[in-house]
Amino acid sequence: MPYSKNKKIILASTSPRRKELIGKLGLSFEVEASDYEEDMSLKMSPSKLAMFLSKGKAMSVAKNHKTGIVIGADTFVVLGNKILGKPKSTQQAKVMLRDLSGKRVDIMTGFTIIDVVSGKKISRVNTVKVYIDKLSDGAIKNYIASGEPMDKAGAFAIQGLGSVIIKRIEGDFTGAMGLPLFALVRELKKFGVKVL
Repeated sequence: MPYSKNKKIILASTSPRRKELIGKLGLSFEVEASDYEEDMSLKMSPSKLAMFLSKGKAMSVAKNHKTGIVIGADTFVVLGNKILGKPKSTQQAKVMLRDLSGKRVDIMTGFTIIDVVSGKKISRVNTVKVYIDKLSDGAIKNYIASGEPMDKAGAFAIQGLGSVIIKRIEGDFTGAMGLPLFALVRELKKFGVKVL
């Protein structure tokens, strides 16, 4: 079933990285900020919470439209079973990076696709395993001085200077950046949206 070009795709996120990633698919889309209030205190596993929050974001944008395919996403950095947010101070960034040193973290992205007309919804989660190198205090100090960790969940950016502290990645690199394109495209096919 070819995708009807008069149906629009709406990305329910103002994240520059998600916008850049979905732009790589060659689909025409628009961006609309979600007014959904995230509640990180809900008692759910990180993977279920990522999907739940992505659904909340997508639904809050879908209600503003009569047609279209809405995509919402939410990404966490998880150490053990603990969700790591953005550091609120350089001291907190230092503690976070020390905790991550030599460990594996999971970057989980929940995403939801909604067809506004039919009401069809799909929510999925994609997990990328990221192995962090052993970090010296000097390396942590220099990385924090770069400013990059301060607005990043888990205090590192996989696609920036933080790439030099990552030994290896298992999974979809785009998922670690906030929107797993392989999984997303596979699900979009079920809504009649073909990329290739």
